[in-house]
Amino acid sequence: MEEKTALIAGATGLIGNELLHILLESSEYKEVYALVRNPLKMNHPKLKEVIVDFERLNEFKQYFTVNDVFVCLGTTIKKAKTQEAMYKIDVDYPVEIGRIAQEAGARHYLVVSSMNADRKSKLFYPRMKGELEEKVRQLNFEQHSIFRPSLLLGNRGEFRLGEEIAAVLFKCLKFIFTGPLQKYRAIEGKTVAKAMYNVAQEKEQGKVVYTSEEIEKIAK
Repeated sequence: MEEKTALIAGATGLIGNELLHILLESSEYKEVYALVRNPLKMNHPKLKEVIVDFERLNEFKQYFTVNDVFVCLGTTIKKAKTQEAMYKIDVDYPVEIGRIAQEAGARHYLVVSSMNADRKSKLFYPRMKGELEEKVRQLNFEQHSIFRPSLLLGNRGEFRLGEEIAAVLFKCLKFIFTGPLQKYRAIEGKTVAKAMYNVAQEKEQGKVVYTSEEIEKIAK
């Protein structure tokens, strides 16, 4: 069986960091290209670190000739400062990565969205994620997979008060989130990463959206 190549964007984030390690340890991939702003400070024979300016992604298109593209980019309004800057990171960059990878012949595009993504929402965040999904659907990949996790749990390497409080509440009230409410149950970042990896190994063509509940099942 021919070994595959992968490209990952967002390798320093909660999901992306977990996914990067899964890809590097997998026998399915011979090379993993990580698009990063700053050095990862890690070494692995399969890792091909690519320091990029995300405003000039087209200048790095030689690294996009891969089988599978994993996009785990995302930020907060606190870090981005403005909605415009946040939109660039959460929508414009993922779509541009997809466009270049598609032209380079990548087969499968996998991207992290959000549980409440809805391009018609009056709220900025779910509307932004809904627009991301809409633009991804317009890309002409053989297969694209959109993952909609609920509240993410795990070590982000930074403190987010709102998310910390929500995580505690979700854990304490976990028994509530069963049946129809199961899709709202908080989920570990490493679970999402494992699900993305598992889906990438499927051979069927198609364009699928995975809910948080489905992500949990696929990861197992």
